[in-house]
Amino acid sequence: MNLARASGVLLHPTSLPGRFGIGDLGNEAFAFVDWLAGAGQSLWQVLPLGPTGYGDSPYQCFSALAGNPLLISLERLAEDGLLTAGELSDTPAFPAERVDYGPVIWFKWERLTRAAERFRSHANGERQAEFETFCAHHAGWLDDFALFMAIKQHHGGAPWNTWSPELIARDPGALAQWREQMAGPVFLHKVVQFYFFRQWSAVKSYANSRGIQIIGDIPIYVAMDSADAWGNQHLFHFDSKGQPTVVAGVPPDYFSPTGQLWGNPLYRWDKMAETGFAWWIQRFRMAYAQADILRVDHFRGFYDYWEVPAGETTAINGRWLLGPGAPLFRAVRDALGPVRIIAEDLGMFTLESRAGVDALRAEFGFPGMKVLQFAFGGGLDDPFLPHNYTSPDWVAYTGTHDNDTTRGWWEATSTERERDSARRYLGCDGSDIAWDLIRLVWASVAQTAIAPAQDLLNLGHEARMNTPSVSGPPNWCWRMLPGALSGDLAARLRGLTEVYGRLPRGK
Repeated sequence: MNLARASGVLLHPTSLPGRFGIGDLGNEAFAFVDWLAGAGQSLWQVLPLGPTGYGDSPYQCFSALAGNPLLISLERLAEDGLLTAGELSDTPAFPAERVDYGPVIWFKWERLTRAAERFRSHANGERQAEFETFCAHHAGWLDDFALFMAIKQHHGGAPWNTWSPELIARDPGALAQWREQMAGPVFLHKVVQFYFFRQWSAVKSYANSRGIQIIGDIPIYVAMDSADAWGNQHLFHFDSKGQPTVVAGVPPDYFSPTGQLWGNPLYRWDKMAETGFAWWIQRFRMAYAQADILRVDHFRGFYDYWEVPAGETTAINGRWLLGPGAPLFRAVRDALGPVRIIAEDLGMFTLESRAGVDALRAEFGFPGMKVLQFAFGGGLDDPFLPHNYTSPDWVAYTGTHDNDTTRGWWEATSTERERDSARRYLGCDGSDIAWDLIRLVWASVAQTAIAPAQDLLNLGHEARMNTPSVSGPPNWCWRMLPGALSGDLAARLRGLTEVYGRLPRGK
């Protein structure tokens, strides 16, 4: 990836503070960028930014290309004349420390609907022209997504493969009829997407202007109930009624003894290849419009992937199949030029698959990931221990969004053997374990070092972002309290960043 030695913070925008029940792309996002710059950081890593569906997971979105309406700043809409002060003053007393998704979704969608209606009747000529340009530029995915969401809402949120047969099959006559019938809701969803991308673009531009690059996240799979699956059924393993015949997951590993049954539809890679991987090229193009670097989730699935028959209740009964491999990334590179990717290459591997994934990374220069919380359960040859990093070609983390916080891991998840190993390796007593691990990651040879904001704040298990194989709250709910990222904390992180040679030039 050819990054200079660098460091940054993992924080999803939903976790930002603010009075509307969920972090958004308003003042607090810009303040976080300022904090990162003051702390000497050059990277802000986020989770997928798509519209979340069941379980509120950013890895199960209604579209792989659209943005999450819940991230839209209502205050920015008010500045644009689309909401009144009164419509913001009656905001409920949402919890400050977590997202209560049900009430937040109702509240924000009610305001977004008002804003879209006001846009229809009052937007000035310049903004209208900007909107029309956006719709034309993104018509390839936006038209289908807006129609999908409108029909889905009309059906009370029911998944697309339970709709009428003509809609499941995307009969042209039926689609034309529904486009006419749903013209109002379709317009609403297009306006909402316009404002999401407008606001995110402003945040990203500001971050870049302050020397901060955005690390985005692109899940390998799309949600079953998504516009992607509905609109591209020939690219997935579906039967004639839109039902998946096989689904995605991973076999038992250190996250789960029964594996992880994700349930996402699996790609027909042969059909993808016949189109020159056009769908993937579009997906990467959109992702790079939102981020400077992409973490590709479950990267090993491009080499080989776990196929589970539909209807299984766990991921145990599956089989390994070869993925698309290098031809996919060659096609993306040919279309987009050199791409900057972090390969999430964690998991249990056979020697053959490990070699295959490493060779795929090496061909394209994609760094893999090292997670320090995994380092202390084995021996001195454990590949997650920093002295075993064979080159700088890694992105090292204290933990990821799928791990407990470092303090939570230390207090509730780790074994005594792990704690003893960590104390001896770090030369510490564990009383400040989160910052002990941050220091070790920052000191490592890895070219990039990342810590979740929860570790900077020394928070415990209550601040964990996600527990794999578990859906619903408290997953994806954690929020940072106002003022938590103080000037003193910035100075402490900046000091480590300078000592270990990760401070950007000119800072």
